[in-house]
Amino acid sequence: MHKLALGIEYDGSSYCGWQRQSHSPSVQAELEQALSFVASKPVALICAGRTDTAVHACEQIAHFETEIDRSNRSWLLGANCRLPKDIRIVWIQPVQLSFHARFSAIARSYRYIIQNSAVPSALFHDKVCWEHRKLDDKLMHDAAQQLIGKHDFNAFRAAGCQAKSPVRTIEYLNIFRQGEFIYIDIKANAFLHHMVRNLAGSLMSIGMGDHDVGWLLQVLKSKNRCLAAKTASAAGLYFVRAFYPAEFVLQQVQRKPVLF
Repeated sequence: MHKLALGIEYDGSSYCGWQRQSHSPSVQAELEQALSFVASKPVALICAGRTDTAVHACEQIAHFETEIDRSNRSWLLGANCRLPKDIRIVWIQPVQLSFHARFSAIARSYRYIIQNSAVPSALFHDKVCWEHRKLDDKLMHDAAQQLIGKHDFNAFRAAGCQAKSPVRTIEYLNIFRQGEFIYIDIKANAFLHHMVRNLAGSLMSIGMGDHDVGWLLQVLKSKNRCLAAKTASAAGLYFVRAFYPAEFVLQQVQRKPVLF
C-alpha cells in the first residue's frame, strides 16, 4: 500500500461542492470515478478543505491510498482523460504514509473576487461576486487589519458550522483593487464554515459606506452572527492553497486567479 497526493484545479459552478452527494454532482465523485478507472479499483479521496456549492479551487490538495502501481504520468493523463473539462488534476506524486491532506495542513489561503461595476460581466458571471455600488477598497483593507491574529470568529461562521471551536488565527487579510475588480486575499490556520464569505459580506458593507471601519471589530467582539452583514456570493470564492510542514515536499504551483 502506498499513498499519492494530487493538486486539483476546478470550476465549482456546476457542482454541489467538493463532497460527494447522492442527489447532485460533486467534484469528489468525478475525481474518484476517474482515478478508479485508472486503478481498476475503487479510489477514495480526502481533501485539504471541502468547498461549498459553486466555490472554485486553484489548487485543492487531496490524497488517496492504493496498492496499484502506476507511473505519475499514467495517473495524471489517465484520470484527466476521464474528467469533465471543468476539473483537472494539475500534478500527482507519491508521499509518505504519514501525510494527510487535511490533518497535515498547517494553514490555508483563499481569494475572493468582487467585480465592482455598473454592469455585471457576461464572461465572469459565475466567477466573481458582482456589486454595482461603489466600493472603497482602502476602507475595506483598513477594517480587515483589525482581524489579524487569533480571535473568536463566531460572528462570521454559518449557523450549521460543526467546528468545535470558533477560534482561528488569521495571518494576513489583504484587499486591493485592479480596475473594476477587488481582490480579498486571506490566509489562516483554518477556516470556519462560510467564514470567508461572511467576512467578505461585512467588508463590502463597509466599502459601500453602510458602516464605519470600527463596526467590524464591534461585530467580531459581539460573537453574534446576526450583527454581521449577509453572506457574500459563493461565485467569487477560490480555494488557493494549503500549506504543509517542510517535511512534505509537494509539487505545488501556487496559482491565483487574476481577471483583467
